[in-house]
Amino acid sequence: MGAIFGVLFHFIGGFASGSFYIPYKKVRGWSWESYWITGGVFSWLIVPPIAAYLTIPNFGEIISSTEGSVLFWTYLMGLLWGIGGLTYGLGVRYLGVSLGSSIILGLCSVFGSIIPSIYYNFNPTTGKDTIHDLMTTSWGQMVLLGLAICVLGIVICGKAGGMKDKDLSGKTEDNAEFDIVKGLTFSVISGVLSACFSFGIEAGSSMAQIANDQWVAQNVGQGEFLYRNNVVYVVILWGGLTTNLLWCMYLNFKNKSFGDYSNSETPLLKNYIFSAIAGTTWFLQFFFYGMGESRLGNGPSSWILHMAFIILVANSWGLVLKEWKGVSKKTLTTIIVGILTIVLSVLVVGYGNSLK
Repeated sequence: MGAIFGVLFHFIGGFASGSFYIPYKKVRGWSWESYWITGGVFSWLIVPPIAAYLTIPNFGEIISSTEGSVLFWTYLMGLLWGIGGLTYGLGVRYLGVSLGSSIILGLCSVFGSIIPSIYYNFNPTTGKDTIHDLMTTSWGQMVLLGLAICVLGIVICGKAGGMKDKDLSGKTEDNAEFDIVKGLTFSVISGVLSACFSFGIEAGSSMAQIANDQWVAQNVGQGEFLYRNNVVYVVILWGGLTTNLLWCMYLNFKNKSFGDYSNSETPLLKNYIFSAIAGTTWFLQFFFYGMGESRLGNGPSSWILHMAFIILVANSWGLVLKEWKGVSKKTLTTIIVGILTIVLSVLVVGYGNSLK
């Protein structure tokens, strides 16, 4: 029964992550930077401490009593990850929810698995897999095979993107901003830097451990606290907010779009509400991911399952939003093959982790 609930929680988290950009589609009369940072304020500043307060009432004391070096590295990783989050939004903007999410999440799977393992090869940490482990064990080789399949899927999706670009040389309203070059560039940057989030969690692990120890003491039991990382998220997301705020303010200045926030000629209330919904939905992926992992008890497999649900949900939205409207049958077949290849890679990686 625990495994069933674990899968359900991962589906909810994946649905949140794969769907968060949809409310932004309802914003009218605002530049991208205006609604992105408005939603981001909820994602990175408002909702995280509320979630921490509801689950770890003394989270503020934990943060204030933490060593400055721990806070610095946790914040710095969040800063770098924030660039990944920012470019995720730009990748989806120029490639669409379906293609953008498939490529970015595929890259996140690859870099999120490889980069940490290389780091831990030079900085051994108990319980962390190294690149040597992946290359010299049967389960690790299966994981690497899955990552290779993922790269193939990304290449196929990229090919589909190029085909779509040609098919839509006269762009429709639904694909007005489609740009394969910009989209792929931002997607690669996002895929690489998104791996920094896991480093941020590792850097702030002492805060999570305090939250866990307090929970164990209060409940006179053992195990891991379901929401232990909520206190770490607060600091990591400060970094994410910093990156995105600076960039969006720059774009507001460059594009002279500061007036968006008070432009009475736009549906201001609706724009703020939809942006807030988008930002809050984005954060919920972490909330439910932690719950799913606690039920399944396997971090790597949980991550792979989470990614698979996001890819499937995002592409379902892509069909609903008619992002592939007007393309040839060959192009549509190519993107479907690419998506299925990425999903296959996710399953292979999950199987490899199950052999561990």
